[in-house]
Amino acid sequence: MNKLHDFGFGTQIRKSPFFDATVRWGAQGFSTYNHMYIPRDFGNPEENFWNLVNDAILCDVAVERQVQIKGPDASQFVQMMSPRDLSKMQVGQCKYVILVNEAGGILNDPVLLKIADDCYWFSLADSDILFWAQGLAVNSNYDIKISEPDVSPLQLQGPKSKDIMVNIFGNTINDLKYFWFKKFNLGSIELIISRTGWSSELGYEIFLLNSNQGDELYESLMHGGKDLGLKAGHTSTIRRLEGAMLSYHADMDINTNPFELGLDKFIDLDGNFNFIGKTALKNILNAGIERKQVGLIIDDKPLSGPNTRFWVIKSNEVEIGKVTSAVYSPRLKQNIALAIISADQANIGDEVIVDNGSELLSATIVDKPFYDPNKNLAKG
Repeated sequence: MNKLHDFGFGTQIRKSPFFDATVRWGAQGFSTYNHMYIPRDFGNPEENFWNLVNDAILCDVAVERQVQIKGPDASQFVQMMSPRDLSKMQVGQCKYVILVNEAGGILNDPVLLKIADDCYWFSLADSDILFWAQGLAVNSNYDIKISEPDVSPLQLQGPKSKDIMVNIFGNTINDLKYFWFKKFNLGSIELIISRTGWSSELGYEIFLLNSNQGDELYESLMHGGKDLGLKAGHTSTIRRLEGAMLSYHADMDINTNPFELGLDKFIDLDGNFNFIGKTALKNILNAGIERKQVGLIIDDKPLSGPNTRFWVIKSNEVEIGKVTSAVYSPRLKQNIALAIISADQANIGDEVIVDNGSELLSATIVDKPFYDPNKNLAKG
């Protein structure tokens, strides 16, 4: 059994309500995200990947903090923050949104949940949107209250997740549509459950509404799903890269705009609503992007783990961009990567050189995603 003092934790970084349970179930390493600890190691990342794609895993993602916008003007305020048209969003619905600053730089790419007509949650990636929202509101006349509620999500992901959820919550879970949520109870534990997740697999997010019940919830889910193949796990870099899912601070940041990443469909420039960054995004679109995200297949022995820094990409000895995320896929038997490069160099099939700091590696620009489970084939 792991001991808490082995990790050397302090009080300035918060622990999730599931922290002790994840340690009991095998967590061996943690990183930080949104000023909290997140389990990132249960012993073998490849085994975690296969558990996810063949069975199901339970992930502590309480680090996905919620920013709650509540009040009579909540809908107007949330729309002002988001370039995506939210006018038809219904209570119980989730939407993936891109938040940008006045220059069009990406601040976060949360999932937005409409909890009530006057209440929304931004379920965050790793950045301080609570402060951003409060800063926007402080000199405005919106009638709203902004807070971080006592809400902590878990993700239950994988092809067996549906059977596991039915076993635990009953057949009513089958009524839950993709990117919608409903309220559920597990004994005395009140929850919101959505058909969402950060895995590229079938799955659910389970939002705990009382942090004091975190240990009880985690244990109940693990024991309820154990006989159906559920394992304790962590978000899989391998699977998210196969699916070309983006990670904030890695594949995008405040200096990246949505068009460089091919996120055009989440940006509504022609709508009759205004939002922060609208003028900047129009100007970027009219001028044309200078960079573009691409996929790469890197020719080398299997990477021992994900890259921990950005790798320089060169063509004809000229620097043209950087690798943002890279990992070895045991399913595809290839080193796969996401990269951002000069738009005029982003030609599928072209070969480039990757400098990983110790050696020069040849790589090929490929289309994304690398693996599409609906077609069951590798692209590249």
